[in-house]
Order: sequence, then C-alpha cells, then structure tokens
Amino acid sequence: MLAVDGVTDASVNLAQESATVSFVESNALSPVIAALSDAGYPARTQSVVLDVQGMSCASCVGRIEKTLLNIDGVTSASANLATGTADVRFTGTTLNTSAIAGILTDAGYASSVRDEQSGQNSDHRADQIAQLKRSTLIAAIFAIPVFILEMGSHLFPAFRELITTTLGATNSHYVQFLLTTVVLFGPGLQFYRTGFPALIRGAPTMNSLVALGTSAAYAFSVVSTFTPNLLPDGTANVYYEAAAVIVVLILFGRYLEARAKGRTGSAIQKLIGLQAKTGRVERDDVIVDLEIDQIVQGDKIHVRPGEKFPVDGIVLAGQSFVDESMITGEPIPVEKQTDAHVSGGTINGTGSLTYRATAVGKDTLLAQIVTMVEQAQGAKLPIQGLVDQISAWFVPVVILIAFITMAVWFAVGPEPSLSYALVAGVAVLIIACPCAMGLATPTSIMVGTGTAASKGVLFRQGDALQRLQGVDTIAFDKTGTLTQGAPELTHFELTNGFSEEDVLVLIASVEALSEHPISDAIVRAATARDLPTREPENFLSHTGYGVQALVDGRDVLIGADRLMSRENIPMGQLLEKGEALAEQGITPLYAAIDGQLAAVIGVTDPIKEGAVTAVRTLQKMGLTPVMITGDNALTARNIADELGIDRVIAGVLPGGKVNTVQDLQTNGQHVAFVGDGINDAPALATADVGIAIGTGTDVAIEAADVVLMSGDLKGVVSAINVSQQTIRNIKQNLFWAFAYNILLIPIAAGVLYPFYGIVLSPMLAAAAMSLSSIFVLANALRLRWINTRVESTP
Repeated sequence: MLAVDGVTDASVNLAQESATVSFVESNALSPVIAALSDAGYPARTQSVVLDVQGMSCASCVGRIEKTLLNIDGVTSASANLATGTADVRFTGTTLNTSAIAGILTDAGYASSVRDEQSGQNSDHRADQIAQLKRSTLIAAIFAIPVFILEMGSHLFPAFRELITTTLGATNSHYVQFLLTTVVLFGPGLQFYRTGFPALIRGAPTMNSLVALGTSAAYAFSVVSTFTPNLLPDGTANVYYEAAAVIVVLILFGRYLEARAKGRTGSAIQKLIGLQAKTGRVERDDVIVDLEIDQIVQGDKIHVRPGEKFPVDGIVLAGQSFVDESMITGEPIPVEKQTDAHVSGGTINGTGSLTYRATAVGKDTLLAQIVTMVEQAQGAKLPIQGLVDQISAWFVPVVILIAFITMAVWFAVGPEPSLSYALVAGVAVLIIACPCAMGLATPTSIMVGTGTAASKGVLFRQGDALQRLQGVDTIAFDKTGTLTQGAPELTHFELTNGFSEEDVLVLIASVEALSEHPISDAIVRAATARDLPTREPENFLSHTGYGVQALVDGRDVLIGADRLMSRENIPMGQLLEKGEALAEQGITPLYAAIDGQLAAVIGVTDPIKEGAVTAVRTLQKMGLTPVMITGDNALTARNIADELGIDRVIAGVLPGGKVNTVQDLQTNGQHVAFVGDGINDAPALATADVGIAIGTGTDVAIEAADVVLMSGDLKGVVSAINVSQQTIRNIKQNLFWAFAYNILLIPIAAGVLYPFYGIVLSPMLAAAAMSLSSIFVLANALRLRWINTRVESTP
C-alpha cells in the first residue's frame, strides 16, 4: 500500500484482519482498494442502491456523484438519470447506508435506501407519473386563460378591442397576475424549491434555469403591472403568459418523459411479473398454498398442469414438458422428469410434477437474472465520459450566456431594448436542455439490455455493451460450445492379445473418476453393455493429455497421441487408424495397458443445432470465427470445415487458451471468447468480452461479461446485434443532444435577428426543450423492437 501515490503510512492487524492507511488526498482510497485487490487481498466493501429525488438533468448526475465520492469511505458512485438511482460502493466500519443517504439529502437530493421489493419501486414510479399528470392539468387550467387574454390581444385586433372595452387592459393584467401566481406557486413551486437552493449552493441544475427564466418574466411583469413608472418609457410590457405556459410545457414534457422512462424499464417489470405469487407446498403430509416468500429450501412442492413453478428445484416425481422461453428465449418446451432441474417463473405443461426446492428468494435463477439486468442497466459506459465532463459546467455556462445575451440586447438592441433583452435572456435559459444529454446513454442501455434479456442474452457487465460492438474476432471453445458436449463412443479398434470387454472395463473404471465429457461417453458405453467397473487406485489426471490409474493391479493409461508419445509407448498401425478417424472428424483416444498399446477409441461429439447458422451469420457480419480445441489438427480441421470456420487452433492445452486469446489480441484483434467449461474461465476473463453458455458451469458464467441462457449459439449473433444497435442508438441520442443545444441556444440568444428579424419566444423555447428530451427517450424505445432473429441456413 505504501507504493500507492499519496499514502503516507500503512499498518496491518493480522488478528483483526484489518489495515489502517493514512493518505494525503481523499481520492487515494480507490487506488488503495485497487492495489489490495491486485495483490490478492481484496478489501471488504459494501454496496447500496439509493432512490434519489430531484435528479432532473445531466448536471444533477455530476453533482450527485461528486457529493458521494467526497464522502470518506466511498470508493465508487454512479448516478443514473433514467432510473433516478445512485449505486454506491463503500468500505469501512464507520459508514452506513443511512449516513450516505443523509449526506446526499443534505446536499439537496432527498435520498433513501432502495427497497429490495421492486414492486414498491414500480408503485413509486406510478405515483410520480400520476402527480405530474395532476400538476400539468392544474397548471394548464390556470395558464390557458392567461395565454388567451395576452396572445389573443396580440394576434387579433378585434379580440384586443373586446378585452379593452369590457374587462379593461389594467384589469386584464390583474387577472393574468392572479392566474399566473397560482401556476408558479402551485404546480410550478417544485422548480423554485430545488432550483434556487441549488443556485445558492453554486451547483445550478435544470430546475435553476427554469426558476430563473420564469421568475424573471414574472417579476418584470409584476413591476409593469403595479409600478410601471419604475421602467423606461415604452417598456412596461407583461409576460405572464410566457411564465405560465413555460411551466405547463415543462411539466407536460416531464410527464411524457416519466411515462417513457417507465417503458424503458418494462423489461425488468416483465421479468419480475414472471414470478409466481404462491406455491402448493407439502407440509406434514398436507398440501397447502403458501405465499412465495414463505417457501423455504427443502420444501416439497406440487405443480399442476399450466401452473408456474414458484422457486427453483429438482424434480422428484412426474413427467412433463416445461415452457422455459421466459428464461432462455427458446420457444420449444423442455422435457422434465426425475432429477431434472426446474426454474421459478417457468410454466408447467400438461403433466404434473413434484419437486424439491433448492433455491428460493434472491437465490433463484430468475432473481439473479433480474439483479444482473439491473446492474447492467445502471452501468456507465466509457462513451458517457464526455457527457459527464460537459454537463459539469453546462448549466453555469448557460446562465452566463443568458446574462451576456441580455447585456448585449440592452446595449445595442432596438427599442424597447429592455423588453428584447428580457425575452432573449429567458429564451436562452429555457431552451438549454441538459436533460437530453443526461438521458442519452442510460435510456438506451436500459432498453437494450432489457430487450437482450427477453431474448435470453444477459449482459452481466454493462460496459460489455460497448466492448462487444467493437470485436472483430469470435473465438469458440469446441467441446460443449460448438458441439453438444455429449459425445458417443463410436469406434473401438484393438491390438492383438486384448479383448474388447476387458479393455472397456479397465478404461471405463479409470474414466469414471474423470469429469471430461469424453469420459462420460466411455462410462455410458460400458454401462450399456452391463459391464461392471472396478475401483481404481492411484488415479492421476495429466491435464491436456489424459488420465492414468491402477485397476486390479494393471497400469491403465488413456489419452491423446501426445500422451502415448510422452510415455514412449509405440503406437504402430493404430496411429494410422487414429489419424483416419481424425480425418472423419472423430476424436481418437489411445489406451495402453501395462505399457503396451491396447486400443484406439473413436468418440464423436455432434455439432450443436444452429452452430452452422450462427457461424455463417457472424461471417456475413464481417466477423472472423476461430475454433480453439485440444483435439488434434486433423479432427479439428474436419469439424471446422463442417462448421465453415477457416481458422483453427488445435492441440491447445486447457492452460493454453489464455495464451491463444492473448496472441490474437497481440495481433491487433479485438476478441470475444465463447465457452462453457471450468477450464474456459481464464480465457473468458482474458478476452475483450467473455461470452458464457448458460448451460455451462457456474465458474464460466461468473468469469463472463455476457451470458447466453440457452445453449444456442445464435445467441452470440443476438448479443452482438443488440450491442451494435444500442451503441448506434446512444450515438444518435448524443448527436441530437449536443446538436440541439449548439444550434438552438444561439438562435434563442437572437443571432438570427440581424438577418431575418426573428426573435424566439420563450414559450417556443420551452416546447423545444421538452421535445428534445422526449425525442431521446422515443429513440431509445425503438430498441424494444430490435430484430435479433437469425435465419436458419439450409
């Protein structure tokens, strides 16, 4: 730790398993945490998700993150405008979640620890939408008469004459004052409650811009109404309609924005909605209906035809077909019988099943999927970095531009220059839209990852969305990934002096202790012939070569040709027969007994359905598929030809997969590695993007960035397609957000007036600002209809 810049002292207490570190700068904590992790001693950290109120724009995101990162003990913080949440990771024993929420609340953003019951969060969103709808309607009811009175008089001389002769101009202004006051200090009060305090703290937000703009128009109008003699001659005009209509339009825009945000998170809500509410549980030989949160691990559960499985478990009795499409994206029901695994949320077919609960609550597969999707949706992509830098100073710069605009108009503008200055300054304040910048990335991530989840593709790491669209090489492990991982023993060639049954008993006895899929094929072949296996002794696994053991006192050696060569065992004519098998795409294994070659065994692992289609589609997308396998070159080449893969790297030992991936990267290739086994985990972690087959091992899934819930390799195509379209969507949103502000702020300031005599109304500015955010959200929502279907190859 002393090697970390800024650390002045460090001491470790072995008994308490703690370390005390002194450093000069507060931002040295994160490097200390990283250094400990790199050294193999990761610090204990906690994480919390906060629901944050008052987050209205990209500037708010920056302020919130800065406030959280300034808290001693916080190592990382990420705020999400689209979800209204902040993810915080912290360390230490003196800091707790309530304290973090309290500090953020004191900074002007009311915060609370997020309830794990996501349904309550959904209710909060619904309440927010209802409140915005109510506020918009109330504001509109009072603002419409103001708009008619003022704008009607400007546009229609006859209407102005009618108002003057009946109500009177002065009384008209009094009525507008009363109605506008209700709008601003009723539904519009929320802008002032948060906007002005943020301005006073030196951290202005979008609400500050609205508060400044509307209050300026309102205050000028009040002076014009009640003390016009304080103003220069000819400038005592009222702008009540601008202040009132601005509030209505912005409230209406936020109402539409809130509804759109709700739809961006619909994937999560659909996943949560898959959960069964109750289950039929057998307790004391009696079947009772229990709420899902009352079911515990080990309970025996009965599921009738058409019912949902409440939790995960193992089938004890019965036979049925189960619809798992909500988990895997595969529409074809899967057969379930004794010892089969079932997942909560899936739907039983026509049979009845009894199963034992093995995972409940947050440990179920569906709950883990929801958690993974939420984490991915809360991620901050590298592309967001530019937005964060700009948003930090965006609002203060807009305020400065507004004051400069007013000063220029007042100094050199036409008469009444004060009125022109006010209109232009308010228009600049109102038209600026940091909201669109803040929503551009998170909304696309939410919709993209949610759409992917509905197709059985889970992004465990949010930034994998950006990395995946940049890969140009897809490296596949062969066994269990490109092939079914369920090989069959198809050939058995013996040398003189050995019988097939004796050899099969000996090698099956050894292979019974191995976990390799090929071992299982040999054991199944012996079982099918009712051949008994023996208890082996001194079992050894020669990684990447084969296995060895003593059976009934005989030394049995089984493996690839390289194992026989290493042990100096002559292979004679069986080597030629093995090579002939390899040329047919059949994996040859050699068995030696007591130092003499006894047999060559041929094992075939069928290619997965859909693998050929996936490979050819990837090639059409301009990507290069590569097959990595431990098979000999002949077998690998034959299988690769069948798949249509041009590049094959054969004879790779399990530990060599990492080196192979690194070699590809060294050549300038951006590599995604697809695998399913324990020995694939290091390569999955080394690749630019690791893609794990969900039917594989937990270790592989933990090491991966993306998980395909089914074993169908067409999911790789879907994942890349979602990644490419999501990043393209983000770039479109960012282009719009920046282009909008770059083009319209100068127009609002009046750059077109000298050429065309155009002055932008603050009301039009408010409408444009609201539409800007809505455009970004609507564009992100297009990702819900991404076409991830892969056409089958004939």
